[in-house]
Amino acid sequence: MLGSTHGTLTTDFRARVEACGESPRTAVHSSAAPSADDAVPLDVSGRPLHADVPDLDRFFRPESVAVIGASDAEGKPNTGITRQLIAWAERVGARLHPVHPTRPTVFGLTCHASVAELPEQVDLAVLLVADPLPVIEELAETKVKFAVAFASGFAETGDAGAAAQERLGAAVRRSGLRLLGPNTNLNAFEKFREDLDGPAIALITQSGHQGRPVYTLQELGIRLSHWAPTGNEADLETSDFISYFAEQPEVGAIACYVEGLKDGRSFLLAADRAARNGVPVVAVKVGRTETGARTAASHTGKLTGADTVVDAAMRQFGVIRVDGLDELQDTAALLARARRPKADGVVVYSISGGTGAHFSDLATEAGLTLPTLSQAKQDELHQWIPEYLNVANPVDNGGHPVGDWRGRKIIDAILADPEVGVLICPITGPFPPMSDRLAQDLVDAAEQSDKLICVIWGSPVGTEDAYRTTLLGSSRVATFRTFGNCITAVRAYLGHHRFTAGYRSPFEDAPRTPSPSYRKAQALMRPSQQLSEHAAKQLLRAYGIRVPREQLVTSAAAAVRAAGLVGYPVVMKASGPQLGHKTELGLVKIGLTSASQIRDAYRELTDIARYENVPLDGILVCQMVERGVEMVVGVTQDDLFGPTVTVGLGGVLVEVLHDAAVRVPPFGEDQARAMLRELRGHALLEGVRGDPPADVDALVEVVLRIQRMALELGDELSELDINPLMVLPRGQGAVALDALAICR
Repeated sequence: MLGSTHGTLTTDFRARVEACGESPRTAVHSSAAPSADDAVPLDVSGRPLHADVPDLDRFFRPESVAVIGASDAEGKPNTGITRQLIAWAERVGARLHPVHPTRPTVFGLTCHASVAELPEQVDLAVLLVADPLPVIEELAETKVKFAVAFASGFAETGDAGAAAQERLGAAVRRSGLRLLGPNTNLNAFEKFREDLDGPAIALITQSGHQGRPVYTLQELGIRLSHWAPTGNEADLETSDFISYFAEQPEVGAIACYVEGLKDGRSFLLAADRAARNGVPVVAVKVGRTETGARTAASHTGKLTGADTVVDAAMRQFGVIRVDGLDELQDTAALLARARRPKADGVVVYSISGGTGAHFSDLATEAGLTLPTLSQAKQDELHQWIPEYLNVANPVDNGGHPVGDWRGRKIIDAILADPEVGVLICPITGPFPPMSDRLAQDLVDAAEQSDKLICVIWGSPVGTEDAYRTTLLGSSRVATFRTFGNCITAVRAYLGHHRFTAGYRSPFEDAPRTPSPSYRKAQALMRPSQQLSEHAAKQLLRAYGIRVPREQLVTSAAAAVRAAGLVGYPVVMKASGPQLGHKTELGLVKIGLTSASQIRDAYRELTDIARYENVPLDGILVCQMVERGVEMVVGVTQDDLFGPTVTVGLGGVLVEVLHDAAVRVPPFGEDQARAMLRELRGHALLEGVRGDPPADVDALVEVVLRIQRMALELGDELSELDINPLMVLPRGQGAVALDALAICR
């Protein structure tokens, strides 16, 4: 017997079980991240630099299991669950112990009245009770490693449920065990096919039903190894399972359905671990629209985060985001099983010229590289394909060659080209015997090649032997049903391997100690205040970011003297802690070239400020910088990820075009440059209509310095906006003409 008389369930447990009719889905819980291990290295803001990988071996393969609330009474919801758990325990070789306060046996197994009466320490406790909180406190005494709570009615139901979830999470942290749920289901205990081999897909879902399409991939011969239905994530979360699955040798890809992330930093650390291990993560993330975000929050009670930030963060750390469950299926299956590509070139090969042209258009538009085959290769192909047909890429065989020995010769010749890494053959409909022979030739060639062969079987029926037996029977050919899914998966496959081939964790170079700039900047911060432009520019100077020559003055005479020192022409601006958009109030004067203009401008600016009741700390007399590309660089605080850095087209264009790119620190120079390439207006930096190329290196340096500021100041800096940052011609640098900073 484990434990003493402490914490027996007899009275309370009976009341809870009987009150809820033994149904596990009638109760109430918010999540909080576990405290960081002091031994884990931290960055300058005190956040961990490595993912904490939980040891989940005993969760998925326990030696002993307790089912609390077990039942064999007909008509009770817990009875079917208990039966499934017994079958699962037999499959994984675990000893199962039913727990119920009034039953001597359950399905012929000895039943124990309480947790304290269990005959051994168990690895996993499954809680079929309405309120798991008291049970968690009991389990702490028995040193149970893991628990699963099915009960609903927690954060997905609103504030009261969120408070209950927070209490449950706190109890879990005190207990030392790890909890899956609440509001989860039986997916972790599904039966997986054991007759399949090769790399497997590990599945993570916050909504169990949304994982069904991936689970059924087993019927197409694709192996699944794990399923983690995370539910409300009071403790164990998506990030924990990504980190764990990325370390499992049998896992070839991780497929996720994510409604809300519990902690953005944990997610990035987990994605980083997967990238370092070369394990692709493919995710459907709900919340692209306001409606989707609202629905997700009501279902799991989590923030979805600003979707532009989520999207950028996933891309930054190599997570492949797809939109549909069909794309999740096909992309994860391809990435799990395909070998590393030998080249990025894609060749489209078809029976029909129209099919090849159509697919090639879509593939090229999606960013796939379709190289023109060399003249020598085209001459070789014309040995078997009539001269009047195009074989430059796409390759049109005209149909007849696939019906005899020539079909295999064509396929082998294409695969032999060193520029070709992927051969895609769209078969828009069955046309026996041509399509049957073509499918078999493709399968045979794939068995002897180290290059990827993809087939799109376009028949709406899908019962043809060439599809069901030949293509799906091959572990080397990737078979799709639609053009779009094939293109999405191949693009992800090539992109993943490019990404991981040169991947270096940005956390390796994240600053761990404050810089001298931080100490200067901290002295300038004013909690809960917006800094004046003059003070915000001092903040930029502290981090080595160039600002115009300028002086802050408090009289017209001082303004005239300052203009002489700064050098005409000058700009004059009102400077005060409550000023945001100065231009709209008429508080900016540009192109001033004389002392009289300076005096007039000073008087006008101060008069407007008095009229608008805007307090000033003075008037800025600034160097006028005219020629360059106006950009915006800024920092904002995201609810999930903390400080984020944005760069985009500046001036009025930022409000009109919304052309901006986002990254979550830490990131390196490569990501800073990638941000610029993402901009629709990137060509402006290269020089248009006779303008010289801009100093992109200087712009990148500003972005990296702003990132350092964001990391070091952390949540002390609520918002920073440099607009415009004037990027001068190449070799001349970049100048922050205006700045706004808000302290938290």
